[in-house]
Amino acid sequence: MLLSIMLPMLLGFAVFMLGMKAMEMALHRLAGPYLGAVLRRSTDTPLRGAIVGTATTAILQSSTAVTVITIGMVSSGLLTFRRSLGIVLGTNIGTCLTTELIGLQLHRLGAPLLAFSILLWVLTVVLDEGRGRHGGSRPGTFPHSLRYSAVAAAGFGLLLVGMTMMQKLAPVIEASPLYSWLLDRAGESLWWGLAAGAVLTALVHSSAAVIAMIMGLAATGAMPLELAVAVVLGANVGTCATGLLAACASSSAGRAVALAHVVLNLGGALLFAPFIPELEGLARALSEDPAAQVAHAQTLFNIACSLLALPLCYLPIWREGPPKTVNPVNGS
Repeated sequence: MLLSIMLPMLLGFAVFMLGMKAMEMALHRLAGPYLGAVLRRSTDTPLRGAIVGTATTAILQSSTAVTVITIGMVSSGLLTFRRSLGIVLGTNIGTCLTTELIGLQLHRLGAPLLAFSILLWVLTVVLDEGRGRHGGSRPGTFPHSLRYSAVAAAGFGLLLVGMTMMQKLAPVIEASPLYSWLLDRAGESLWWGLAAGAVLTALVHSSAAVIAMIMGLAATGAMPLELAVAVVLGANVGTCATGLLAACASSSAGRAVALAHVVLNLGGALLFAPFIPELEGLARALSEDPAAQVAHAQTLFNIACSLLALPLCYLPIWREGPPKTVNPVNGS
């Protein structure tokens, strides 16, 4: 029974993660060259930093990537710790875009979108060959942008295909003894669900992937919404693991950014854990679809946590000097 669940689940999860990484890589290639300048110029207040953090995370489809980039910039002196606080708040809001898109039940579009994006990618190769560019498109050119847009679309298509594969396993998972054991423990205390979400996310380094898997179970009725919301809260704690790893080789300022990320996500989870039934009720009021309800619960939780923490970023104790300027010629 366990093997019949694990192998197909791992296959679906691998397809999902491949799509996530393809999207992240393609979008980073498209927007990455401009990211550093945007973060330096548009984060002079915590509110602006939160807006920029939300937008860049939504564009790059990875709160982890933006957090790690921010830690690196603070560590190198290109960004002050105070400016990083708003970005960290924004990353938690921006990461909700992926799960909200999945919650729209677009899984039927996975295979057609994948096929279309492959054809689009082939078109960019033909355009390159027609222009005699055997070395590949230059950044900023039309074929270059179109090529990475095709890769991003293919990544989203793979994401939807992987989601469908995992959803099909829900009846088998529901009948397994391990799942029954988890439901029994969660019936005693939802802290089991929160802990499971944190551990799973720390292992796979993607809260969106874990939440998407939970959405698949919720969509088929295999997981109660209350337990799914608890896993969502835990996933937001587990997503701090990659930032902590990146901070190990960083300066004290970079480690402070990672610590601020942990304090925000862990503090938010502990604050909202007693109110999981209320969060579940709000999510039910917004949608009748279980998968969308899980996505809405994550969005409500992350927005509430960021808004509650935003005034603290304006405290005088965070005042610091201006970030180091960068010479556009030699980058120093």
